[in-house]
Amino acid sequence: MADIDPSGVPPQSESPDLPRREPFLRRIGPVPFTILALAVVFVLYQVVGGLITLLGLGFSQGEVSLENVALVRWATLLGQVLFILLPTLWLARQRHGELRSFFRIRVPETRELVATMIGVFALQQILQSYMMIQDLIPLPDELQKMVDMVRKLIEDTMLTLVRANSPGEFVLVLIVVALVPAVIEELLFRGLVQRNLEMAAGPWRGVLVTAVIFGAFHFNPFEIVPLVALGAYFGFIVYRADNITLAMSAHFFNNFVACAAVYLKLDDNFVAVAPAGRPTIALAMANFAVFALVFVAATLYFIQTTSRDEPDETL
Repeated sequence: MADIDPSGVPPQSESPDLPRREPFLRRIGPVPFTILALAVVFVLYQVVGGLITLLGLGFSQGEVSLENVALVRWATLLGQVLFILLPTLWLARQRHGELRSFFRIRVPETRELVATMIGVFALQQILQSYMMIQDLIPLPDELQKMVDMVRKLIEDTMLTLVRANSPGEFVLVLIVVALVPAVIEELLFRGLVQRNLEMAAGPWRGVLVTAVIFGAFHFNPFEIVPLVALGAYFGFIVYRADNITLAMSAHFFNNFVACAAVYLKLDDNFVAVAPAGRPTIALAMANFAVFALVFVAATLYFIQTTSRDEPDETL
Protein backbone atom coordinates (compact mmCIF):
# COMPACT_ATOMS: atom_id res chain seq x y z
CA MET A 1 0.00 0.00 0.00
CA ALA A 2 1.43 3.40 -0.97
CA ASP A 3 2.48 5.75 1.80
CA ILE A 4 0.11 8.65 2.39
CA ASP A 5 1.36 11.98 3.58
CA PRO A 6 -0.11 13.01 6.95
CA SER A 7 -1.35 16.19 5.36
CA GLY A 8 -3.59 14.19 3.08
CA VAL A 9 -1.84 15.37 -0.11
CA PRO A 10 -0.61 12.53 -2.34
CA PRO A 11 3.15 12.57 -2.81
CA GLN A 12 4.29 14.30 -6.02
CA SER A 13 6.72 12.51 -8.26
CA GLU A 14 9.81 14.56 -8.99
CA SER A 15 9.76 15.85 -12.56
CA PRO A 16 12.99 15.83 -14.54
CA ASP A 17 14.59 19.19 -15.31
CA LEU A 18 13.07 20.63 -18.48
CA PRO A 19 15.20 22.58 -20.95
CA ARG A 20 14.82 26.31 -20.50
CA ARG A 21 12.52 27.81 -23.12
CA GLU A 22 14.15 30.40 -25.36
CA PRO A 23 12.71 33.95 -25.25
CA PHE A 24 10.21 34.74 -27.99
CA LEU A 25 12.56 37.14 -29.81
CA ARG A 26 15.14 34.35 -30.13
CA ARG A 27 12.66 31.69 -31.23
CA ILE A 28 11.23 33.48 -34.24
CA GLY A 29 13.07 33.46 -37.56
CA PRO A 30 15.23 36.34 -38.81
CA VAL A 31 12.62 37.61 -41.29
CA PRO A 32 9.70 37.75 -38.82
CA PHE A 33 12.05 39.34 -36.30
CA THR A 34 13.09 41.98 -38.84
CA ILE A 35 9.47 42.77 -39.69
CA LEU A 36 8.63 43.04 -35.99
CA ALA A 37 11.62 45.30 -35.33
CA LEU A 38 10.75 47.63 -38.21
CA ALA A 39 7.10 47.75 -37.10
CA VAL A 40 8.11 48.65 -33.55
CA VAL A 41 10.46 51.43 -34.70
CA PHE A 42 7.92 52.75 -37.21
CA VAL A 43 5.13 52.98 -34.64
CA LEU A 44 7.37 54.52 -32.00
CA TYR A 45 9.15 57.05 -34.19
CA GLN A 46 6.63 57.96 -36.86
CA VAL A 47 3.38 57.61 -34.93
CA VAL A 48 4.14 58.09 -31.22
CA GLY A 49 7.02 60.49 -31.78
CA GLY A 50 5.11 62.42 -34.41
CA LEU A 51 2.06 62.82 -32.18
CA ILE A 52 4.16 63.91 -29.19
CA THR A 53 5.91 66.50 -31.36
CA LEU A 54 2.66 67.89 -32.72
CA LEU A 55 0.93 67.98 -29.34
CA GLY A 56 3.92 69.09 -27.32
CA LEU A 57 5.07 71.87 -29.63
CA GLY A 58 1.56 72.93 -30.57
CA PHE A 59 1.96 73.32 -34.33
CA SER A 60 -1.10 74.91 -35.86
CA GLN A 61 -0.76 72.89 -39.06
CA GLY A 62 2.27 70.73 -38.33
CA GLU A 63 4.52 72.90 -40.47
CA VAL A 64 8.17 73.63 -39.79
CA SER A 65 8.86 77.36 -39.75
CA LEU A 66 11.64 79.70 -38.70
CA GLU A 67 9.77 80.29 -35.44
CA ASN A 68 9.70 76.65 -34.35
CA VAL A 69 12.67 75.14 -36.20
CA ALA A 70 14.91 75.07 -33.10
CA LEU A 71 12.30 73.09 -31.17
CA VAL A 72 11.78 70.77 -34.13
CA ARG A 73 15.50 70.05 -34.30
CA TRP A 74 15.67 69.13 -30.61
CA ALA A 75 12.48 67.08 -30.90
CA THR A 76 13.95 65.26 -33.89
CA LEU A 77 17.17 64.56 -32.00
CA LEU A 78 15.37 63.22 -28.93
CA GLY A 79 12.94 61.22 -31.08
CA GLN A 80 15.78 59.49 -32.92
CA VAL A 81 17.48 58.54 -29.66
CA LEU A 82 14.36 57.46 -27.76
CA PHE A 83 12.33 55.85 -30.53
CA ILE A 84 14.98 54.46 -32.90
CA LEU A 85 18.29 53.99 -31.07
CA LEU A 86 17.03 52.58 -27.76
CA PRO A 87 14.55 50.10 -29.33
CA THR A 88 17.23 48.99 -31.79
CA LEU A 89 19.76 48.32 -29.03
CA TRP A 90 17.15 46.57 -26.85
CA LEU A 91 15.92 44.33 -29.66
CA ALA A 92 19.46 43.44 -30.71
CA ARG A 93 20.42 42.68 -27.11
CA GLN A 94 17.38 40.49 -26.52
CA ARG A 95 17.92 38.47 -29.68
CA HIS A 96 21.67 38.40 -30.21
CA GLY A 97 23.26 39.16 -26.84
CA GLU A 98 26.65 40.85 -27.18
CA LEU A 99 26.26 44.01 -29.27
CA ARG A 100 29.75 44.98 -30.38
CA SER A 101 30.38 41.84 -32.43
CA PHE A 102 26.78 41.64 -33.68
CA PHE A 103 26.83 45.22 -34.99
CA ARG A 104 30.38 44.70 -36.36
CA ILE A 105 31.78 47.73 -34.55
CA ARG A 106 35.52 48.25 -34.82
CA VAL A 107 37.99 51.03 -35.55
CA PRO A 108 38.45 51.35 -39.34
CA GLU A 109 41.77 51.67 -41.09
CA THR A 110 42.69 55.02 -42.61
CA ARG A 111 42.86 53.69 -46.16
CA GLU A 112 39.39 52.16 -45.78
CA LEU A 113 38.04 55.51 -44.59
CA VAL A 114 39.65 57.40 -47.46
CA ALA A 115 38.30 54.96 -50.05
CA THR A 116 34.75 55.12 -48.68
CA MET A 117 34.77 58.94 -48.39
CA ILE A 118 35.86 59.26 -52.02
CA GLY A 119 33.36 56.59 -53.04
CA VAL A 120 30.38 58.18 -51.31
CA PHE A 121 31.18 61.65 -52.65
CA ALA A 122 31.49 60.25 -56.17
CA LEU A 123 28.22 58.34 -55.76
CA GLN A 124 26.54 61.48 -54.48
CA GLN A 125 27.60 63.34 -57.60
CA ILE A 126 26.41 60.50 -59.84
CA LEU A 127 23.02 60.57 -58.14
CA GLN A 128 22.80 64.35 -58.38
CA SER A 129 23.21 64.03 -62.15
CA TYR A 130 20.57 61.30 -62.16
CA MET A 131 18.13 63.58 -60.29
CA MET A 132 18.52 66.25 -62.97
CA ILE A 133 17.65 63.73 -65.66
CA GLN A 134 14.72 62.40 -63.59
CA ASP A 135 13.29 65.92 -63.36
CA LEU A 136 13.15 66.07 -67.17
CA ILE A 137 10.67 63.18 -67.40
CA PRO A 138 7.39 64.68 -68.73
CA LEU A 139 4.20 64.20 -66.73
CA PRO A 140 0.56 65.14 -67.42
CA ASP A 141 -0.15 68.73 -66.37
CA GLU A 142 -2.42 67.90 -63.42
CA LEU A 143 -0.04 65.25 -62.12
CA GLN A 144 2.92 67.59 -62.60
CA LYS A 145 1.21 70.29 -60.50
CA MET A 146 0.55 67.80 -57.72
CA VAL A 147 4.13 66.47 -57.87
CA ASP A 148 5.57 69.99 -57.80
CA MET A 149 3.44 70.92 -54.80
CA VAL A 150 4.45 67.86 -52.76
CA ARG A 151 8.09 68.21 -53.76
CA LYS A 152 8.14 71.88 -52.77
CA LEU A 153 6.65 71.04 -49.38
CA ILE A 154 9.31 68.38 -48.71
CA GLU A 155 12.17 70.53 -49.97
CA ASP A 156 11.04 73.63 -48.04
CA THR A 157 10.76 71.59 -44.83
CA MET A 158 14.22 70.11 -45.26
CA LEU A 159 15.79 73.45 -46.15
CA THR A 160 14.28 75.04 -43.04
CA LEU A 161 15.72 72.24 -40.88
CA VAL A 162 19.15 72.36 -42.53
CA ARG A 163 19.63 76.09 -43.11
CA ALA A 164 21.96 77.74 -40.58
CA ASN A 165 22.78 81.42 -40.13
CA SER A 166 25.83 81.10 -37.88
CA PRO A 167 28.71 78.67 -37.28
CA GLY A 168 27.15 77.61 -33.97
CA GLU A 169 23.82 76.87 -35.59
CA PHE A 170 25.61 74.98 -38.36
CA VAL A 171 27.28 72.74 -35.77
CA LEU A 172 23.85 72.00 -34.25
CA VAL A 173 22.48 71.19 -37.72
CA LEU A 174 25.38 68.82 -38.32
CA ILE A 175 24.68 67.02 -35.05
CA VAL A 176 20.92 66.71 -35.67
CA VAL A 177 20.87 66.15 -39.44
CA ALA A 178 24.25 64.52 -40.17
CA LEU A 179 25.88 62.85 -37.16
CA VAL A 180 23.01 61.40 -35.12
CA PRO A 181 21.09 59.97 -38.12
CA ALA A 182 24.30 58.47 -39.51
CA VAL A 183 24.98 56.53 -36.31
CA ILE A 184 21.41 55.59 -35.42
CA GLU A 185 20.17 54.70 -38.92
CA GLU A 186 23.22 52.54 -39.57
CA LEU A 187 22.71 50.64 -36.33
CA LEU A 188 19.08 50.01 -37.30
CA PHE A 189 19.42 49.28 -41.02
CA ARG A 190 22.94 47.98 -41.65
CA GLY A 191 23.10 46.60 -38.12
CA LEU A 192 19.86 45.05 -36.94
CA VAL A 193 17.99 44.70 -40.25
CA GLN A 194 20.76 43.77 -42.68
CA ARG A 195 22.45 41.40 -40.24
CA ASN A 196 19.26 39.38 -39.83
CA LEU A 197 18.44 39.44 -43.53
CA GLU A 198 21.96 38.22 -44.32
CA MET A 199 21.27 35.25 -42.05
CA ALA A 200 17.96 34.56 -43.77
CA ALA A 201 18.76 35.21 -47.43
CA GLY A 202 22.52 35.64 -47.82
CA PRO A 203 24.66 38.79 -48.14
CA TRP A 204 23.56 40.03 -51.56
CA ARG A 205 19.85 39.82 -50.84
CA GLY A 206 20.39 41.15 -47.34
CA VAL A 207 22.19 44.23 -48.63
CA LEU A 208 19.70 44.95 -51.43
CA VAL A 209 16.50 44.36 -49.45
CA THR A 210 17.81 46.48 -46.60
CA ALA A 211 18.64 49.25 -49.09
CA VAL A 212 15.06 49.25 -50.38
CA ILE A 213 13.70 49.37 -46.83
CA PHE A 214 16.12 52.19 -46.02
CA GLY A 215 14.92 54.20 -49.01
CA ALA A 216 11.25 53.64 -48.22
CA PHE A 217 11.71 54.54 -44.55
CA HIS A 218 12.59 58.15 -45.48
CA PHE A 219 9.16 58.74 -47.08
CA ASN A 220 10.55 60.84 -49.94
CA PRO A 221 9.29 59.36 -53.23
CA PHE A 222 11.32 61.85 -55.30
CA GLU A 223 14.63 60.59 -53.91
CA ILE A 224 13.83 56.89 -53.56
CA VAL A 225 16.40 55.85 -56.19
CA PRO A 226 19.30 57.85 -54.67
CA LEU A 227 18.37 56.66 -51.18
CA VAL A 228 18.28 53.01 -52.25
CA ALA A 229 21.60 53.42 -54.07
CA LEU A 230 23.24 55.00 -51.02
CA GLY A 231 21.76 52.30 -48.79
CA ALA A 232 23.15 49.58 -51.05
CA TYR A 233 26.60 51.19 -50.97
CA PHE A 234 26.54 51.48 -47.18
CA GLY A 235 25.44 47.85 -46.94
CA PHE A 236 28.22 46.75 -49.27
CA ILE A 237 30.76 48.63 -47.14
CA VAL A 238 29.56 46.96 -43.93
CA TYR A 239 29.55 43.45 -45.32
CA ARG A 240 32.78 43.72 -47.27
CA ALA A 241 34.84 45.25 -44.44
CA ASP A 242 32.84 43.58 -41.66
CA ASN A 243 32.72 47.04 -40.08
CA ILE A 244 29.65 49.22 -39.51
CA THR A 245 31.79 52.17 -38.40
CA LEU A 246 32.83 52.71 -42.02
CA ALA A 247 29.19 52.97 -43.11
CA MET A 248 28.49 55.41 -40.28
CA SER A 249 31.42 57.55 -41.45
CA ALA A 250 30.31 57.45 -45.09
CA HIS A 251 26.70 58.21 -44.10
CA PHE A 252 27.84 61.17 -42.00
CA PHE A 253 30.05 62.47 -44.81
CA ASN A 254 27.16 62.25 -47.28
CA ASN A 255 24.92 64.24 -44.92
CA PHE A 256 27.72 66.68 -44.14
CA VAL A 257 28.24 67.55 -47.80
CA ALA A 258 24.51 68.22 -48.22
CA CYS A 259 24.42 70.44 -45.10
CA ALA A 260 27.58 72.29 -46.15
CA ALA A 261 26.15 72.96 -49.61
CA VAL A 262 23.09 74.63 -48.05
CA TYR A 263 25.21 76.55 -45.53
CA LEU A 264 27.46 77.84 -48.32
CA LYS A 265 24.35 78.79 -50.32
CA LEU A 266 25.18 76.58 -53.27
CA ASP A 267 22.49 75.64 -55.78
CA ASP A 268 20.14 72.83 -54.75
CA ASN A 269 21.39 70.88 -57.78
CA PHE A 270 25.01 71.28 -56.70
CA VAL A 271 27.42 69.27 -58.81
CA ALA A 272 31.18 69.48 -58.63
CA VAL A 273 31.64 70.66 -62.23
CA ALA A 274 29.34 73.66 -61.70
CA PRO A 275 29.18 74.49 -57.98
CA ALA A 276 28.14 78.13 -58.45
CA GLY A 277 24.95 77.61 -60.42
CA ARG A 278 22.54 75.20 -62.06
CA PRO A 279 24.48 73.04 -64.53
CA THR A 280 23.42 72.36 -68.09
CA ILE A 281 22.48 68.84 -69.13
CA ALA A 282 25.84 68.51 -70.88
CA LEU A 283 27.69 69.43 -67.70
CA ALA A 284 25.51 67.07 -65.67
CA MET A 285 26.35 64.22 -68.04
CA ALA A 286 30.05 65.10 -67.86
CA ASN A 287 29.75 65.14 -64.08
CA PHE A 288 28.11 61.71 -64.21
CA ALA A 289 30.85 60.25 -66.42
CA VAL A 290 33.77 61.66 -64.44
CA PHE A 291 32.49 60.60 -61.05
CA ALA A 292 31.38 57.19 -62.31
CA LEU A 293 35.06 56.54 -63.06
CA VAL A 294 36.07 57.91 -59.67
CA PHE A 295 33.48 55.72 -57.95
CA VAL A 296 34.64 52.57 -59.74
CA ALA A 297 38.29 53.32 -58.93
CA ALA A 298 37.53 54.02 -55.25
CA THR A 299 35.40 50.87 -54.96
CA LEU A 300 38.05 48.66 -56.56
CA TYR A 301 40.66 50.08 -54.19
CA PHE A 302 38.32 49.46 -51.26
CA ILE A 303 37.83 45.83 -52.35
CA GLN A 304 41.60 45.39 -52.53
CA THR A 305 42.09 46.76 -49.02
CA THR A 306 39.42 44.56 -47.42
CA SER A 307 38.77 40.86 -47.30
CA ARG A 308 36.16 38.38 -46.12
CA ASP A 309 36.71 35.15 -44.22
CA GLU A 310 34.21 33.38 -46.47
CA PRO A 311 35.54 33.55 -50.06
CA ASP A 312 32.35 32.11 -51.53
CA GLU A 313 30.29 34.97 -50.05
CA THR A 314 32.51 37.84 -51.15
CA LEU A 315 30.61 40.83 -52.49
